[in-house]
Amino acid sequence: MKTEDKGRKWMWLFLGLALALKIYFVQELIAAFVLFALGFAAIAFVILSLYMLQKGWEMAVARFIESPRLSGPGLQAGARDAMSSRGNVAQQQVV
Repeated sequence: MKTEDKGRKWMWLFLGLALALKIYFVQELIAAFVLFALGFAAIAFVILSLYMLQKGWEMAVARFIESPRLSGPGLQAGARDAMSSRGNVAQQQVV
């Protein structure tokens, strides 16, 4: 009878240890997931910020070109030519 009780004691100890290790493993997986999610969110935020800055800059330049503050039609035409030739150079480089 005493050997059975000793065996049960070791069995429960082993099961408790196995359960504790599984809980610890799950906690580690959750912690790793949270860290990767935060890293991904930070990278996405930086990329989105740069994209929005570029689009804002593009809109500001377009408004400036179309604004009547430019002193004459020659400046507006020159600015439009510069913008269009820049696109043509990029297309020529791709080909």
